[in-house]
Amino acid sequence: MSFIISGFLAGISISLGGTVFLACDSKIVGAVLFSVGLFSICAFGFHLFTGKVCYVFDNDRAYALSLPFIWIGNLLGALFAGFLLLETRLAPTLIEKAAAICDVKLSQGYLSAFLLAVFCNMLIYIAVEGYRSIPHEVGKYLAIFFGVTVFILCGFEHCVANMFYFTVGRAWSGKAVLYLLIMTAGNAAGGVSLPLLRRAVKRLGR
Repeated sequence: MSFIISGFLAGISISLGGTVFLACDSKIVGAVLFSVGLFSICAFGFHLFTGKVCYVFDNDRAYALSLPFIWIGNLLGALFAGFLLLETRLAPTLIEKAAAICDVKLSQGYLSAFLLAVFCNMLIYIAVEGYRSIPHEVGKYLAIFFGVTVFILCGFEHCVANMFYFTVGRAWSGKAVLYLLIMTAGNAAGGVSLPLLRRAVKRLGR
């Protein structure tokens, strides 16, 4: 339950980032401000699937088993925030912009969705690991800033952000669920790829 609750709060945090992205006329400004979501998660210790999955091979079986509960919590948080926002005066703008985004996401091929999700979580790993390991305070936050801004501007696929977009864009369907699962798998693959490669490089260097 603690993982679901913390994941719920992370889902809301990402939804706040998604909201400001949709509310901004400038894509660049929106991408920069979207980083408030991951900043909140890292600063307050919430559980985000795309961040936690990066460390699945560094932890025990219990850690791996917690990931589905975190994913469910993220989904519930995104649904909660999305449905509440649909009851506000912001709804027309959010629906229009999110629906256009969802049309693009759901019209691509499965391989495209998977690969864009892989690249997305490479950047999420850079952001999260940078926050964890860079000793300088400015560097920690620049890691979050660059990681998030770049994946947004590139159009990469983040499963939790898409949970929010599918909600406010009123795009949920069987097809949307399938694409979300493909994107989740891509995020998982991308999230573990860089840590495994770093480990391999360190071993070769010994």
